[in-house]
Amino acid sequence: MKTKIMKINKFEDILSWQKSQTLNTDVFKLFESNKDYDFVRQIRRASVSISNNIAEWFERQSNNEFKYFLFVAKGSCWEVRSMLYLAKNLGYIDDTMFQNLYQETVEISKLISWLIKTL
Repeated sequence: MKTKIMKINKFEDILSWQKSQTLNTDVFKLFESNKDYDFVRQIRRASVSISNNIAEWFERQSNNEFKYFLFVAKGSCWEVRSMLYLAKNLGYIDDTMFQNLYQETVEISKLISWLIKTL
């Protein structure tokens, strides 16, 4: 059985970009009143880096450049995941919020891996 692959016409069609936008919104809202400005700035930057690198990847002309930006996006996803552990350990988020956001990062990372493998 053949799998039909949808043509992506713009980066907004990419599921990993869409999911990372949701993660961005969740991270920004969750930490908006947190006074640990260095922590907040870092987790927000890492979160935004995921979607921005996916968007930048889409505009590139060669597979090697595609892969580079996708690997950067994946690395940023791991950075967010690492910072979620710190947020939990510092009491900024509870276990339920940690698990929800952690699962979002796992799903995004898997979607990015799929994109890398398809190139």
